[in-house]
Amino acid sequence: MGHMQQLFKQKMPKQLVFGVDICLCALSFFMAYLLRFNFDLRKYTELSVTQMLPIVLAVRAIAFYYGRTYAGIIRYTSLNDLRKLFVALTASSFVLVMAQLVYNKILGYQNFIPISVLLIDYLGCILALSLFRGWAKIVHYEWNHANTHKVNVAIFGAGEVGSTTLQTLQQDMGTYYHFASFLDDDPKKQNLVINGVTIQRPAEDLVAQLRALQIDLLIVAVQHLPMNRRRQLVEACLNAGVQVLVVPPVYKWINGELSFKQIREVRIEDVLGRPTAEIDSPLLHNELQNRTILVTGAAGSIGSELVRQLIKFKPKQLILLDQAESSLYDLELELTELYVKLNFEVVLGDICNKARVEAIFRHFKPEIVFHCAAYKHVPVIEENPTESLNTNILGTKVLADLAVKYQALKFVLLSTDKAVNPTSVMGASKRLCEMYVQAMDHYLRDSGNKQTRFITTRFGNVLGSTGSVIPRFRKQIEEGGPVTVTHPDISRYFMSIREACQLVLEASAMGTGGEIYIFDMGDSIKIVDLAKKMIKLSGLTLGKDIQLVYTGLRPGEKLEEELFHEHESVQSTAHPKISLANVQTPQSEKVLQEIQLLINLFNSQNNVAVIKKMKQLVPEYVSQNSIYQKFDRP
Repeated sequence: MGHMQQLFKQKMPKQLVFGVDICLCALSFFMAYLLRFNFDLRKYTELSVTQMLPIVLAVRAIAFYYGRTYAGIIRYTSLNDLRKLFVALTASSFVLVMAQLVYNKILGYQNFIPISVLLIDYLGCILALSLFRGWAKIVHYEWNHANTHKVNVAIFGAGEVGSTTLQTLQQDMGTYYHFASFLDDDPKKQNLVINGVTIQRPAEDLVAQLRALQIDLLIVAVQHLPMNRRRQLVEACLNAGVQVLVVPPVYKWINGELSFKQIREVRIEDVLGRPTAEIDSPLLHNELQNRTILVTGAAGSIGSELVRQLIKFKPKQLILLDQAESSLYDLELELTELYVKLNFEVVLGDICNKARVEAIFRHFKPEIVFHCAAYKHVPVIEENPTESLNTNILGTKVLADLAVKYQALKFVLLSTDKAVNPTSVMGASKRLCEMYVQAMDHYLRDSGNKQTRFITTRFGNVLGSTGSVIPRFRKQIEEGGPVTVTHPDISRYFMSIREACQLVLEASAMGTGGEIYIFDMGDSIKIVDLAKKMIKLSGLTLGKDIQLVYTGLRPGEKLEEELFHEHESVQSTAHPKISLANVQTPQSEKVLQEIQLLINLFNSQNNVAVIKKMKQLVPEYVSQNSIYQKFDRP
């Protein structure tokens, strides 16, 4: 017994597999004669069975040799291995049948193998050799997994996707998983059975139900599950210590079939985001259709999503401007592969280079500009203040001035909540961008120019954007930690990239010039709670599998972000998630002149002079955790 167990733990020799197959074929041949002649043993002698057996086995052996039916690892027998076996047996049986016809009909001899026996033998061989391989797989698994604990699995969603998920897992991972139950909100499905698995309705106390069923893993197999319901399921699983996986949309299945490797972990974006509806308003179509649209920072996370959403409004031409060559190339490949008829132009360039940007305006004459390009990392810009002048402020000025010169209809600035009561150089630079485009809009109105209108949109962090906290946490978790959080009380607003870009488009359509639109960001989320939830979603235990470390606030970083200034009043708009900030009308000419003086300081590369000028222009800019705090007004 010990020798047999060792044999199945190791790879069974090919010679042994070949020998067992031949022995089973011999047994099948004898059984075929017995079945054909009602177990009349006298027929064995009359029909010379023992003389025919070597011929049959020789033909089978040749077929097995050329078909390499013995070459596969038997305990891992697959459908492809069974296909080879079927072809070899079919071919060898066909040869024997043809030999019988030649021997009997042409040569006139009688004592060969009856065709009825060959047919029975053919079916018997298929059955016997297939069962041998199945038996080997079962014995190998039982001996190697007799003492291992199977993962108890529940599948949420007993529809077609749930049934397909069960079948896929039973085929691919059935030896490791025990399927305890289906969970489905539809009361009509309660107590029904799919492939031996009973459907239950989720209890109100889902945590207790998961613990009672001893569930280790919950797989969400519903294609269009409402965000609130998904959040409830994930929260219940986290509280019950259950890992959560999600089945991808059907259109992502490979050749229309689901594989186990496609079932992925639930990500924090899946439970933090809010429901977003497809926008298809006549106003947006009128605004964007058949327009030439310029998107700066087009290869970034927000810019690229904005481009994807602009496509469905059928613009006349999209101009995609970015200085990140590799990312821009990736975007070009994506658009070329997915949108064959899209008219777009990829432009590599720096928004601070006026000659380059003017060439773009002169050649393409964009009617709408979405300005996404900016430096955004607070600690980096805190250490390099003059670069915020160059890219954030000068870049915005160059684009805004050229939009007026070449008579663009609208200029939409994407700003940030860090521009509100800024505590960092980055936040102050974005506030100055807001001030410049507002001042430009008022200046044009006062001058009687009704052509170009400037609109600002202001929102907080977007989920999963390049360099944001979520990808950083995910990378730290994958590397085993520690996960670093700057302060236990730090919190931020979060919004999905898709929703943010939808609201940018809606605000751009409703804006008539000079507005600062603020998006409803929902509730502020503590970063430490976010980190803990991501650790749980990864199936790890905080303090055991991975550590959480506080590193202290970074230069310019504040504990909480704000969406509007204390002196700004906010009024609602026709859109429930967009509000309008009523900001004091700037002295347009003075603001334009002062910002130009600030930009002129770039050549001096004098950080102190730059910061002092910024604080003069933005009185609410009060540095925090920064070497520039000493320049704040008392």
